[in-house]
Amino acid sequence: MLCTMQPPRSLSRFPSNPIFLLRHHTSLKPLSSLSSHPVTDSTLTGQSQSHSSQILKARHALLSRQLTATQLAESFLTRLRVTEPSLRSFLHVSDTVLRQAQDLDDRIGRSEEVGPLAGVLVAVKDNICTSDMPSTGGSRVLEGYRPPFDATAVRKIKELGGIVVGKTNLDEFGMGSTTEASAFQVTANPWDISRVPGGSSGGSAAAVSARQCMVSLGSDTGGSVRQPASFCGVVGLKPTYGRVSRFGLMAYASSLDVIGCFGSSVADAGFLLHAISGHDTLDATSSKQEVPDFTSHFTSINLLESKPLKGLRVGLIRETLDEGVDTGVTTAIRGAASHLEELGCSVSEVSLPSFSLGLPAYYILASSESSSNLSRYDGVRYGNQVAADELNALYGDSRANGFGHEVKMRILMGTYALSAGYYDAYYKRAQQVRTIIQKSFKAALDEHDILISPASPSAAYKIGEKRNDPLAMYAGDIMTVNVNLAGLPALVLPCGFVEGGSVGLPVGIQMIGAAFDEGKLLKVGHIFEQTLKDCRFVPPVIDDDIDVAS
Repeated sequence: MLCTMQPPRSLSRFPSNPIFLLRHHTSLKPLSSLSSHPVTDSTLTGQSQSHSSQILKARHALLSRQLTATQLAESFLTRLRVTEPSLRSFLHVSDTVLRQAQDLDDRIGRSEEVGPLAGVLVAVKDNICTSDMPSTGGSRVLEGYRPPFDATAVRKIKELGGIVVGKTNLDEFGMGSTTEASAFQVTANPWDISRVPGGSSGGSAAAVSARQCMVSLGSDTGGSVRQPASFCGVVGLKPTYGRVSRFGLMAYASSLDVIGCFGSSVADAGFLLHAISGHDTLDATSSKQEVPDFTSHFTSINLLESKPLKGLRVGLIRETLDEGVDTGVTTAIRGAASHLEELGCSVSEVSLPSFSLGLPAYYILASSESSSNLSRYDGVRYGNQVAADELNALYGDSRANGFGHEVKMRILMGTYALSAGYYDAYYKRAQQVRTIIQKSFKAALDEHDILISPASPSAAYKIGEKRNDPLAMYAGDIMTVNVNLAGLPALVLPCGFVEGGSVGLPVGIQMIGAAFDEGKLLKVGHIFEQTLKDCRFVPPVIDDDIDVAS
């Protein structure tokens, strides 16, 4: 049993959303097109509802005719309309959701096969291209831009029957840790609307946390999926670099960017990852590594042995619990480590001496790559154009008017690091540090099955608290950037609470695995969340009496 603080009783009840109102069933038509050994509702029997799969429940509700796709979609849209004025998770909401749901109902009525994500409402971060909705990257320079294609990850979701409900808010081009650097609006945290949801995928995390959608896509360059997952009390999964195609993802730092997944359970994050993974000829960096059956790693708590993780070697990264980490976060992570020991793991501290070097190396490399990648937004090839009499003025004015402060600052930092006379001193040395970090992670993972750490040094902080202190904001990424530099997969899931807000604030534990070992992370995470007792990660923003099922 583990929970550092128990929210009030009101948080233990779930919103009157049809997904939560469905009873557990012991039979379910398999997700055969998603997995050869799928998890079904029978697999989930005995779990608390907060940890069961919304994707599976939605599929069962549709195929058993308990609900129509239209009813399901209307319920989530109602929730979205009620919560959105205070959260501002979305930059654009699709006007075709109900039409797509009706088409699905018609297919089910004709007994046609439907995809494994049929009826699943998916939110997509606005730096991931969608052909039927604007894709702005959170920047004025792309305001109103509609790509002529879908990103590969989005295309795969649609092909499997998923419905894209809308585009979520983000720090401009993914450059930020709070979603305050969006050119359009500031997103609030569903646990306390005076606090940030994290970033840069804050909109995607907040949308899942507030149950405005079932799952969502984000992007992770230095922690932009994992840190907001921790702040918002949801599951965030960063895959191995190359596991998911980057085609259609607006490039920030090409050697670090990945598309990641958010869900309210580990199972849903795993289902979504399975749907979008695989080699893509449109992305030269996508891996040809075989995509395993992630769902085969999910086991019901009723079928678990007394020590279900017996023999698993876990390394607790010593440097992530040093000075600068909030006491409540340290307590929650050490409690999570103890819980893993109760599950049969052997937990020992492991030192990564190069860990502190990751933050400066990351910001040099990411800024350098961004200065190159963002050169395309010049008002001619891409971006809104400012009228000018001379070409250089057109370039300069278009970029000056289109880019926000944070983006301009990182472009200048990157250009400086790549300039003559400074390349060896900054960029080259940062690459050397990256190699050291990769080797240190490999050595640690040769001795341990997974590594664990906090996802952030603190829980969610107040909106505006660090806006004028960029160094303090950057320091918040220290727990996550090393994983991107090493190209490894990492899973963040809620493990407890700390004081803050009206009911407490969630804290996430980060589990790091070897390259392409997402299956092991999902297995450990799934068992961990099932056995995490007396914690309900449902934020107060949805603790209301709205009957969205009617």
